[in-house]
Amino acid sequence: MTHAQSFEIYHTLTVHAQAHSYPIVIGQNLLADFDFAPYIRGKQVLVVSNDTVAPLYLEALLAGLPQDKTVQTCILPDGEAYKTQASIDKIFDALMAAHFNRDCTLIALGGGVIGDMVGFAAACFMRGVDFIQIPTTLLAQVDSSVGGKTGINHALGKNMIGAFWQPRLVLADMATLATLPARELSAGLAEVIKYALIGDVEFLAWLETNMSRLLALDTQALAYAVLTCCQHKANLVAEDEFEAGRRALLNFGHTFGHVIETHMGYGSWLHGEAVAVGMLQAMQLSQRMGWLSANDVARAQALIAAANLPVTPPVIATDTALDLMQHDKKVQAGKIRLILLQALGQAIITADYDPMALQAVLAGQAIAD
Repeated sequence: MTHAQSFEIYHTLTVHAQAHSYPIVIGQNLLADFDFAPYIRGKQVLVVSNDTVAPLYLEALLAGLPQDKTVQTCILPDGEAYKTQASIDKIFDALMAAHFNRDCTLIALGGGVIGDMVGFAAACFMRGVDFIQIPTTLLAQVDSSVGGKTGINHALGKNMIGAFWQPRLVLADMATLATLPARELSAGLAEVIKYALIGDVEFLAWLETNMSRLLALDTQALAYAVLTCCQHKANLVAEDEFEAGRRALLNFGHTFGHVIETHMGYGSWLHGEAVAVGMLQAMQLSQRMGWLSANDVARAQALIAAANLPVTPPVIATDTALDLMQHDKKVQAGKIRLILLQALGQAIITADYDPMALQAVLAGQAIAD
């Protein structure tokens, strides 16, 4: 894959999953023009969105859906704070009230919160129905909409309740990013940077050169970044669909980041903001392990700062942080496993690290020269 300045916007990738393969379609102005008919097997469709995205894009989507379908809508409040069982129940209420059956299709129109909840609802309703992902944030387009991880938050931990349930289609319309607030765009760029740090140093260099284009919503640059990230994720999903091995590398920065999100209150820090700081904390631990140089960490910090993301964690007591880390899904036999970097672009998942070094990172202690 060449990192060219000129880049064709329309692309289709295929995700190979056990239940079925499905396309990721990346393009511009897709909502009203895309042919959804091959991906909707029954007559009943429920579009789930939130009160921020629906006024912007629901009308265009409804106009683009096949006219022979019975379409209902369910509009939820916007925000990570609503990624709860109560919101799932509202989706179930809409399905039950309209007498939906097993060949229905749910469509998620929104960011990662909507996508995760709709996927979880689809996995549960009548023990599993079809759903389509239409991610409208950069974070959802490059990460959460692909791969079938769905779920909701619990007061004691993020994404602790959920299911693996693959969509029939992921439709990433670059036009929806035009209305994305700058803070949300930066949050999405954290996940873009993640792919570069864990496995693609060429992409890392491209990001350093093209960050200004991404922040300016350059359509070609955004489409290229989405394509690159989705290709990396599709490869990992095909290799390790249920996160028994290498797919866990995609959680780089997340164990640290989830501590921030859970402790500060869901939505206080955006997911991407917490992951940005979490990646730096993971790199600081990697530096303490002797794997990364100070220059490596500084290079990542400069790129994260250039994306208008935070680089300093909030103050959280070390004991509190360690306790919250114990609720991470990667914990095995009581041992916190972390994704660390042996070099830029070379990530590993390991429980073999110095616990005192971890505590030093969480405490914000500087590394002695």
